[in-house]
Amino acid sequence: MPETHEVIIIGSGPAGLTAALYTARANLSPLLLEGEPSSTSDQPGGQLMLTTDVENYPGFPDGVMGPELMVGFRAQAHRFGTRIETVKATRVDLSERPFKVWVGDPGAPEPTYEGNCLIVSTGAQSLMLGLDREIELVGHGLSTCATCDGFFFRDQEIAVVGGGDSAIEEAVFLTRFASKVSIIHRRDALRASKIMQQRAFDNPKIEFIWDTVVTEYLGEDSISGLRLCNVKTDVSRDLAVTGVFIAIGHRPNTDIFSGQLEMKDNGYLVTRPDCSRTNIEGVFACGDVQDDVYRQAVTAAGSGCMAALDAERWLEAQHS
Repeated sequence: MPETHEVIIIGSGPAGLTAALYTARANLSPLLLEGEPSSTSDQPGGQLMLTTDVENYPGFPDGVMGPELMVGFRAQAHRFGTRIETVKATRVDLSERPFKVWVGDPGAPEPTYEGNCLIVSTGAQSLMLGLDREIELVGHGLSTCATCDGFFFRDQEIAVVGGGDSAIEEAVFLTRFASKVSIIHRRDALRASKIMQQRAFDNPKIEFIWDTVVTEYLGEDSISGLRLCNVKTDVSRDLAVTGVFIAIGHRPNTDIFSGQLEMKDNGYLVTRPDCSRTNIEGVFACGDVQDDVYRQAVTAAGSGCMAALDAERWLEAQHS
């Protein structure tokens, strides 16, 4: 028989762990399924587990290491009674309450857990280039967030990979700090909106490298350059940079909710205005799984608080 819980939280990171903290303090004894370390998605602790210095999270004037911050989140949620399981949800059935959640074999006849209320905080993952040593270089010259890490590259020459609005926006932002920003794009024209393109073309600190892909990260312990290859001529060359920002998009971890929860065209979950409610009563979403605009740790934590409060009030209404 499946275990039944009042609140089940799928996914951790700042959103899930904040939701766990608030629901635990409301005496709802939440169960949090934090994901598996070997998983390419639903990484326990979220993307901050792959981040080194975090200097823009309030309350840490000298900065804090990403994993250290998430260990603190986790310990605080656990202190107030959150049960945390290091497992990955593989299937859900949201057709009726209690909601059903499987871990392990998604084809098992019975779910592992049942919950009267569900909070989804599975996050999103940055799309990467798939090159050797990519993950280990994150935080050592390789980043996926200009807002988070641009400050560290003051007066340095860096690169941005991508050609959409996000890439151009990040490149323009990075010119506040870097002495030069090279935009590397595999085509000979940008996909970004015309107004964003013009801002980049007009910026004297930005240089474009067209029809080119990155084939290798150079440097031992940190980025010292990139090996590039022109896709039309097949000619390779090295570009000396101390940092590279990958801006080719994000992918929300929403596969198991497909066909059940309403999603935008880009796969992000839809929540109702000014709250965390989804299209299914009793299911709430928070953090990067439903935020395709801000994608910051502090906004994820804030939305986790919202989801917890929304869930608590909804459960009170059901029991009244």
